[in-house]
Parts: sequence; C-alpha cells; structure tokens
Amino acid sequence: MAKSNPLADPEQVTAHIKNLEPGVGKIVQYLREIILQTDPEIGEHIKWNNPSFYYTGEMKPFDPKEYKRYIIVLNLHKGRIMLVFPSGAKVNDTSGLLEGDYKDGRRTVIFKDLEDVKAKEGLLQDIIRKWLELVEKF
Repeated sequence: MAKSNPLADPEQVTAHIKNLEPGVGKIVQYLREIILQTDPEIGEHIKWNNPSFYYTGEMKPFDPKEYKRYIIVLNLHKGRIMLVFPSGAKVNDTSGLLEGDYKDGRRTVIFKDLEDVKAKEGLLQDIIRKWLELVEKF
C-alpha cells in the first residue's frame, strides 16, 4: 500500500526546494514564482520527483498518458536546471528559447544560473501564455 503524503501540493514543492542545494534551490524558487505568477490557473505538485506545473482549468477529455495538462516539468539532474515542456512543439516560439526536436513533441529550456533566468523571464512567460491559449477547453 502506498504511503500517503500529508502535505498539500504547494507544501510538497516547498519542502522539495528546501532540500535542494541552496544555489539550485534559489533558482528553482525564482522559476516557480515566475511560472505561478503567469496565470492563476497554473497549479504545482511533485511529479517524476521534481516540481511540475500544470493547467488546473476545465479541459476536454483526453487519455491521461498524453499528459496534456502538464506545462512544465523541472529536470534537475547533473547540475543543470532544465525545464521540460511535454507538448512544447505545439507552441509557436519565435524567440528560440524552446530547444530540441524530440519526436514526442517535448521541448526544453536550460538555464545556467539565476541571471540567465532573469534575462529570459519575459520570454518564458510568453511561451507559457502561448501554451495556455492552445489548451482544448470545454
């Protein structure tokens, strides 16, 4: 039987960030704030052992394995901070911020430090807003 976590989703994310190396945690917290401030219908929780951000509003039915609700999943392995957009290929990103050409439609953004995040903050929010415009709502 799986052990339930008594913490609410945002509390789980906060606890996860506090357990990161302090320099990485500061960057992740800053990214978290940017993402959540972009739109009130963005929620967060821990998925795949990292902070993940998803659309909380009403959507047309879909196969859960398509992960259509997920906007961004953080990947914090090997000393880098990567944002994975599971369906990033759908976004018309003319800025060049989204990288990769994965067959499954995901795209990534890699940040090297806090200054890099701050320099690209507006571009990141633009991409999130474009993604939200593509959501198949009822």
